[in-house]
Amino acid sequence: MRLERLKIREVFEREPGPGCVLVRGWLRTRRESKAGLSFLEVNDGSCLRNLQVVAYATLPNYHTEIQRLTTGCSLEVVGELVESPGSGQAVELKASEIRLIGSADPREYPLQKKRHSFEFLREIAHLRSRTNTFGAVLRVRHTLSMAVHEFFDRRGFFYVHTPLITASDCEGAGQLFRVTTLDPERPPRREGQVDFGQDFFGRATFLTVSGQLEAEALACSLGDVYTFGPTFRAENSNTARHLSEFWMVEPEMAFCDLEGDMEIAEAFLKHLIEAVLNRCKEEMEFFDLRIERGTVDNLRHTLETPFERLSYTEAVAALQASGREFSFPIEWGLDMQTEHERYLTETVYKRPVIVYDYPRHLKPFYMYVNDDGKTVRAMDVLVPRIGEIIGGSQREHRYEVLLSRMREAGLDPENYAWYLDLRRFGSVPHAGFGLGFERLVQFVTGMANIRDVIPFPRTPGNAAF
Repeated sequence: MRLERLKIREVFEREPGPGCVLVRGWLRTRRESKAGLSFLEVNDGSCLRNLQVVAYATLPNYHTEIQRLTTGCSLEVVGELVESPGSGQAVELKASEIRLIGSADPREYPLQKKRHSFEFLREIAHLRSRTNTFGAVLRVRHTLSMAVHEFFDRRGFFYVHTPLITASDCEGAGQLFRVTTLDPERPPRREGQVDFGQDFFGRATFLTVSGQLEAEALACSLGDVYTFGPTFRAENSNTARHLSEFWMVEPEMAFCDLEGDMEIAEAFLKHLIEAVLNRCKEEMEFFDLRIERGTVDNLRHTLETPFERLSYTEAVAALQASGREFSFPIEWGLDMQTEHERYLTETVYKRPVIVYDYPRHLKPFYMYVNDDGKTVRAMDVLVPRIGEIIGGSQREHRYEVLLSRMREAGLDPENYAWYLDLRRFGSVPHAGFGLGFERLVQFVTGMANIRDVIPFPRTPGNAAF
């Protein structure tokens, strides 16, 4: 009889019947019955539910091995799928062979059958993916990742890889991780300054905060492109909203203005939500029950409702008219804070909101300057509970205006000569945006802390795993 190897999620899709199957996974719990058998709860990470394995005392290693199995050990089980008499499961695996692969000392294994705090689990990030919550988070993260590629591929975008090492500060904020091979104890110097001309790349280089600038170059050749990869920001911020290493989805569209940018952003976000609601039903029910009540209904509402669109000026007026006292003041020319963004989405409009045409002094140098000279063609997509989840703009494609904006921002145009060339040789209107992938996972799952939606969070003072 053929032995069929199955993931546990595949087991639950099968009807009970004759035939041998093999599953592998980690033991969650074992309980012994007075009837001379043991019930093993096994999970392989492929789904939320555990598979119940029934081990009878007639198995040759029952007394020597099976009765000594402990939480966390890894197993290989061969058996027959049978109808389960217990509630909550249609099938169980009647074992004909159980093999211990890797043991786990119960005196040292830190994950026991109880609820652990998320703070504690961050201290054992190499093991927390075995818990229900983090296993579900990572499966949802996978589904969202696949849906990103699916959306753009269907629309004819090309997936491009932009460099992680760059000499350009896209945001102009200076919060960059330096990349160097120079000896920190004895760096070469020139006129009293570190001479990065002798560094590996012949100039000062950093980990990127965005692939946008390079994506613009590729969009000006290929049309519509997107990049999806890690980005880095050396911001010394220990909050539930910030990571030092995070993932960004950054599409860039040639021959596109801000209206087209907003349309793509809304369609993109709705596609991702639809994918996770359709493909991660079990995980979403778990998040709705255990993490944030109403998560599924809120996502359905987001999916079915057109996003509200209003200018920054209109948004400020709505916030001022609310009569509410905010922790941060709100007036024209000040940046909106998360509390303002959440108030607009949760109280005023009760839906996602796209705010556009921000004051030019609040935004980076590359954004298209409006005819009023005071605002730029920028847009932010705001969602309930999170605030900003997407930030984008129509890019400044006029050479002289871009050059002036660089100087205004204190940037050396020499360092951006190649970027300026795009405005000299066949320049076209183009636009794009960046979606913070971890904020998306937070929004979808209801998880409160951004450190709990990425496998190994990088934050100030934390790079242990």
